[in-house]
Amino acid sequence: MSENAQPVFSIEKLYVKDLSLEVPNAPKIYLEREAPQINVQLRTEGNGIDEGVFEVTLTVTVTAQLPEDKTVFLVEVAQCGIFQIRNVPQEDLEPIMMIGCANILFPYAREAISDAVTRAGFQPVLLAPVNFEALFQQNRQQAPGTDVPVQ
Repeated sequence: MSENAQPVFSIEKLYVKDLSLEVPNAPKIYLEREAPQINVQLRTEGNGIDEGVFEVTLTVTVTAQLPEDKTVFLVEVAQCGIFQIRNVPQEDLEPIMMIGCANILFPYAREAISDAVTRAGFQPVLLAPVNFEALFQQNRQQAPGTDVPVQ
């Protein structure tokens, strides 16, 4: 890193890399009147793809289940972004990707989840805001690459 080079952060591209939806108990599940229990899991990964250019992937998995372990639906989105991050200290790269980039990607992932669930014939799932800084700190305490449940 050059001593007097200004830090650079820019969004090059935002996109959905993967989106899947399962309704394994259709059509009978649509006759259920009980509200399902919603479980949300998040995982953030960052990979260098070129000098100073990184792909960050925020994977959000939402599972809706009835009390007797009957799955109502399962939806997963891998929301990605390509970010230019230059002239920052190496120790700051991971927090920038896992916190800053994840904060940028989350609203897009939230919209993709809500849209997919609605198109499947269910009420939209409105994910609450996420404190990615707290999740980053919590994830540092656990093994890397593990899914962090969100309450």
